[in-house]
Amino acid sequence: MFDKFILSIATVWLAGAGIAHAAGVEIYLKDRLDNTQHGYCIDIAKAQGVNADPDDGLQGHTCYSPKGELMVDQIFDAERFADGVLYMPEFDVCAEVSSVDAGASINLALCNSSAGQSFQFTGEGVISPAGAPDMCITVAQDTRTGRSELNQIKVLTLEPCSDDITAYQLWAVRSEL
Repeated sequence: MFDKFILSIATVWLAGAGIAHAAGVEIYLKDRLDNTQHGYCIDIAKAQGVNADPDDGLQGHTCYSPKGELMVDQIFDAERFADGVLYMPEFDVCAEVSSVDAGASINLALCNSSAGQSFQFTGEGVISPAGAPDMCITVAQDTRTGRSELNQIKVLTLEPCSDDITAYQLWAVRSEL
């Protein structure tokens, strides 16, 4: 029954985003916050594109879609959302949390169907570990710049879901800008 619930939520979430059967998508923060371009996307930390190293984990980073296409270090397979998985096909890795404590980072590892790689997606845009629905994937309030002022970066962690920081916790998906 729980699997059917997750499938139902993922379907609603994707349908609400207008891409019910698209494969490659970026996951972006609904609120642009302080970003000077097109908001924050979930992204592999430190390097860009094919040079990204999944061992560096995930961060919030300026979305690349304004360049006209999605970049490989921000592409997730939307079809795997129904399985509760944040899968990055270009690197053949899944997002995972090693703990569900506040401040835990979001890492990447070979997909193994472990509890740490199982997520829930709500119709409202919240992404939570399946084993801790009260914790949300959250971007930090502090921002730093990358290679230029246009590349803005925020740490990505698990934090308690809260109406007080909703702007930092609500996500959507898109295949293009």
